[in-house]
Order: sequence, then C-alpha cells, then structure tokens
Amino acid sequence: MPGLATGKVLVSGASGFIAAWVVRSLLEAGFSVRGTVRSENKTVYLKKEFASYGDAFELVVVPDIAAEGAFDEAVRGVDAVAHTASPFRLDAVDPDELILPAIRGTVGMLKSVLKHGSGVKRVVITGSCASVIHADPEPKTFSEVDWNEQSPKEVEEMGRETPGMTKYFASKTLAERAAWNFMKEYKSQMNWDLVVINPPFVFGPTIHDVTTPSMLNTSTSHFFTMLTDPSTSASSPLATFRSGAAWIDVRDLGTAHVRAFQNEEAGGERIIVTEGSYVWQNFLDEAPEVSPKGLRYQKGISGCDIEPPVVHHVQYDTRKAAKLLGIPVKSGYRSIGETVRDTVADWEARGWV
Repeated sequence: MPGLATGKVLVSGASGFIAAWVVRSLLEAGFSVRGTVRSENKTVYLKKEFASYGDAFELVVVPDIAAEGAFDEAVRGVDAVAHTASPFRLDAVDPDELILPAIRGTVGMLKSVLKHGSGVKRVVITGSCASVIHADPEPKTFSEVDWNEQSPKEVEEMGRETPGMTKYFASKTLAERAAWNFMKEYKSQMNWDLVVINPPFVFGPTIHDVTTPSMLNTSTSHFFTMLTDPSTSASSPLATFRSGAAWIDVRDLGTAHVRAFQNEEAGGERIIVTEGSYVWQNFLDEAPEVSPKGLRYQKGISGCDIEPPVVHHVQYDTRKAAKLLGIPVKSGYRSIGETVRDTVADWEARGWV
C-alpha cells in the first residue's frame, strides 16, 4: 500500500510507556491521533499532556482489548492503526495470563479493521525481538528471518513452571505469528497491509502518567533500579555489570512507527529496530556522580565491559530498518550517553532522585 503522509491513526493502549511516545511522534509528524485507554480516568492525564494539539488528539475507552469486537467502534473513521497494547509482566503464574490477551488483542484488532475499518490503509503492530531471539550455542546475528520457536515449546512443556521471561517471549511470538497467519488467511478481503516493528529492551524518559518510580513499566523500572540501587549488584557485581542484551531509546521507537506508516516499502514486513547491544556498565559509565538530592548514582566497575573473557550478547541485523524506514545503522539511533542523560534529567525533574 502507498505510504501515508497524513491522516488519523488509532493508537491502542495510548497510556503506556511506548504508546505515549508513538502518539507524540505521530502528532509531531502532522498526523491526528485517536488513542484507546482502558478506563475514563486514564483520559485525564493524556488530554492534558497533548492539549496543545487540540482536535488532532482524541481518546476512546476500550475496557478489555481481549473482548470480542473490542475495537469495532474505535477503528471507524481512521486511516491507519498502531497496535501497541500487549501485557508485559514477569509475575504471571499461568502462561495464558500473558499469551491469551496478547493473541486476542492482536487478532481482535485485525478482525475489527477487517469488518469496520473501511478507511484503514496500514496496521503497524508493536512486536518485540522476543519473537526473534532464541538460544544458540554460538554467537549469532539475528535478523527478520529468525523466529523464536523455543519459548512457545518450553511453555508447552513446563506450563506454570516456565520462567516469567520465557512466558512473555512466548506471548510475543505467538501473537505475531497469529497476526501474520490472519493476514494470509484474509488477504483477498483486505485493502490494507501490515507492518510489525520488533524492538528489544526499550529505555528512555517517560511522558505517560507515572508519579513514582514504582509505577514505571518493567524495562524502565529495571533501568531506574540499576542506576540508583546498589543492592542490585551486591551479591555478584561483576556479573551484573557485564550482563546485558540489546536496546533502543523509546523516542527512536516512536520515530520508527511513524516511518512505518510513511514509507510504502515497509508494507508487509517485520522490521527489527535497535541501537545495538549493551552491558549495564555501558549505561553506568554515562551516569552522573550525584543527584540534586545527594543520591550517588551506581557507577559499577569501570572497564569491566572490556575485560576478558569476552561476553557475547545478542546482536541484531538492522539493515532492513535502514533500508525501509530510513534509520541508518547505529547513527540513526540515540546513543547510550544521550539516553542516560535525558532519562536521569527526567527523574531529577520529577524529584525522584
């Protein structure tokens, strides 16, 4: 489908960490936005946050994204959809607490678009590198051809005893699989296409409604704890500071969503977006010494990230994002230093540290 230069975009789960930045990125790019939230009380903060955009921003309440026909009314009259809503928790006991809402919410949105979204030209789903990565005995660079078949299999075998992160990985994998299967099954009935944006861990400043650190979402809460709480590394500091994964700044992820709507070539593609891999020491090296309240930021063990033996962390091929979204490899993403500085400044402005 042709890319969109303007129009109204439905953003599901607009009160979330990633979604709020997607909303802002779309508004700044000249789109209008209809956001969905779970309850009326969640509209108050967002209306104030985006008040400067006037009628270009509106909200509707969708209490349960997994309910049949949940988005039927929300998709009417929009030109595109950004589906960001999906549970991310590590404390779910029953895997279905994560898996079923993820699948039902995703497929439910696609069903609603098929039935009632006559003006929709593109749907962009916020997926995850969790649906890409899998254990490999050798260092490997993952790309969009890779699928995480292991996590769903482990959930089948272990059930409620499956580790929390594995349950989450399975939910993202199965939800994305369900989306592509839906597109294949109903292709002849569609006048719109699908893009799936797959980020790894997402860090950065927050603009959604959080008043205390305890309200932060999972990834940013971990980021806050690593920089401010020395007890996180008390038992094994070297291992902690040398641990890591891959990451992206939430603002760059917002930009990636906008580009996914604008660029025609992105249609029908799953696209990995990431600045690259990290170990926690990389972030700690960029942290200031002391906060305005006198809190000493955790500084780790300088140089431990380059000491042998080399720790191999996950690598992703981002050439597809460079080609289809116009986000150059490495240079197109915010650096660790910029993300740390802006995130810490956000905490300090909120009076948290």
